[in-house]
Formats: sequence, structure tokens, C-alpha cells
Amino acid sequence: MSIKIRPLIEEDFDDWLRLWRGYQAFYGADLESDEKRLFAALLNPQEDGPFALVVEQDDRLIALTHYLLHKTSWGAAPRCYLNDLFTDPDARGNGAGEALIHAVAKDAKERGVDQTYWLTQDFNTTARKLYDRVGELTPFIKYKY
Repeated sequence: MSIKIRPLIEEDFDDWLRLWRGYQAFYGADLESDEKRLFAALLNPQEDGPFALVVEQDDRLIALTHYLLHKTSWGAAPRCYLNDLFTDPDARGNGAGEALIHAVAKDAKERGVDQTYWLTQDFNTTARKLYDRVGELTPFIKYKY
């Protein structure tokens, strides 16, 4: 079974919503009140995003990613923040997550970005195996206010 990476389209709403809610459930989040606004923004991104790519397999979405670009004081080139990445639990292990990371990095590079980065929680051991393989773990610790 082959997978196809493509941009999100309006007809994807139901499948996207299923994946988006699965992602929220994994992290114990509830962003239900903002779903339609986010979907509309993903369909019509600003110059800096947010952008969305999905993985389709057998006419069904099995994975999604959302990402955005931002300026940084650490260089002239913008950075790409891979904000969300989720693969349907029944479809894991087929390379969809890794393919999405590479696709985001490629798109970001074409937009003049010099670095793509992402965060995950320490307990996300399955995804961290992938991230350790395709990315470089940094020593940064995140705080929020």
C-alpha cells in the first residue's frame, strides 16, 4: 500500500477532524471550539502559515501535520516550526510520520527557511524513536507564561 502526501483540501474536513481530535486526545487537549477556524486557516494560509500536509492511503487520510514559519533573532533566514504531527494509531509504522517530516522540511527549505524544528513531550516514546532517527535532539527546555 502506497501513501500519498498532499496539501489539505476542503473535502478533507471529516478525516482531518478525526485525526485532529485523535491528536488532541493523545495530549489531553480540548481545542474543539477552535476547529473550524483552524481548518479555514489551514486551507488559506498566510505567507507564514499555518500550512497543512496530509497523508492519504486508500482514499483515507491517515496522518496530518501543521507547520508555520517565523522570523528569528538568531539569523536572517526564517525558521519552520512543525507544530503538529499525528498518524492514526492503526496506520503507524508505514512511514507516514517520517515522510511528513521530510515533506515539511523540503517545503520550508523552498520557502527560504534554514531550520525546521519541533517539540514533543517526554512520554511520547514511540514518536521519539522516529525523531531521534531523523532529527537532532537539542538541549533546550521549554517554559511558558
